[in-house]
Amino acid sequence: MTQPPLPLPPRGPRVSARLRLALGYAVFLVAAGAVVLAGVYIVLRQVPNYPLTAANPRDRAYAPSRQEILETLVGVSGYLLAALAVVGVVGGWFLAGRVLRPLRRINDAATRIAATGALEHRIGLRGRNDEFRQLADSFDAMLGRLQDSFAAQERFAANASHELRTPLAVTSTLLEVARRDPAGQDYPRLLRRLTDTNERAIAVTEALLRLADANEVTAARDDTDLAGAASAALAECATEAEGAGVRAHADLRAAPVRGDAELLARLAVNLVQNAVRHNLPDGGALWVGTRHDRAAGTVTLRVENTGRPVPAEDVARLREPFLRGAGRVAAGPGRLPAPGGTRGHGLGLALVDRITRVHHGMLTLLPREGGGLVVTVVLPARPVTGATVP
Repeated sequence: MTQPPLPLPPRGPRVSARLRLALGYAVFLVAAGAVVLAGVYIVLRQVPNYPLTAANPRDRAYAPSRQEILETLVGVSGYLLAALAVVGVVGGWFLAGRVLRPLRRINDAATRIAATGALEHRIGLRGRNDEFRQLADSFDAMLGRLQDSFAAQERFAANASHELRTPLAVTSTLLEVARRDPAGQDYPRLLRRLTDTNERAIAVTEALLRLADANEVTAARDDTDLAGAASAALAECATEAEGAGVRAHADLRAAPVRGDAELLARLAVNLVQNAVRHNLPDGGALWVGTRHDRAAGTVTLRVENTGRPVPAEDVARLREPFLRGAGRVAAGPGRLPAPGGTRGHGLGLALVDRITRVHHGMLTLLPREGGGLVVTVVLPARPVTGATVP
């Protein structure tokens, strides 16, 4: 159950940072002046304590004594310190205002965004590259990521609703037609269509649940081999690849990892399935390889497939749920049908991305020269020696 938000502590009366800085400047200036005057006072105490006379009798015949000099210094020091306090407060007020001006821009932007939710707003602070500039740039970068995240969530909600609504609408239409004309129905065909539609709804729901599980899971720390997961994925998808005319090539070398074997197996299956389903309709190929880089302490799973060219700007979005290189699952212009009539749900790479992050790895998607995609998963290796997987 979602925990209720914690109540905010009472703020109390507002205290101006500008005023505090100005008072701080004044206190520092007065303290520095007091130290200087104290040093002068200490030095003057070394003056001989007897009446002083001028060397030339025609000059002033009287000179102040040490005590008189010290008393004068103490009296003047009070006025000097008071003047320093005034200069410190006034000058500090203007200086603090100038220094805090970028902070006011950042605060105004944050207030505006909190009030209106306009995540597209940016501070765009210019000038010297100081702490305030770095804070403003970090704030703008955070806003950009938040805007992208909210946009992705909105697309996910819309696409998920569409994916789940479509089979329900088809089922409702088939049942309504059968109810209106029960005698004229081909019931074996009707049952087959209802079964296919229901299986698709179940498959989409299960895919969403797997994605939700991956978002919450903490990967188990079992010893496994990524090459074994890739080999099992190739065997599982062999029939589908053969039916689609896709040739599979494997170069599997030992890739020991410590992680969740079930999640890693799902990762490999999703990558191989995508390579089969988003390939050329006839005469396509895919390559699956694993390797262990002992020097870097990593293992790599690389899946490459032929297919239609994928624009570089679309590749970055492929890891979003329900998005594909050729558009949504629902038939649309320019969509490449999956080989053999098999349709995915657009959750494969989203799940792969989450599983990779759970295992503290990195997922890289690149368009392949000549068409298709190259997907690389890099995970921390388990520090053991291993032999080549046959």
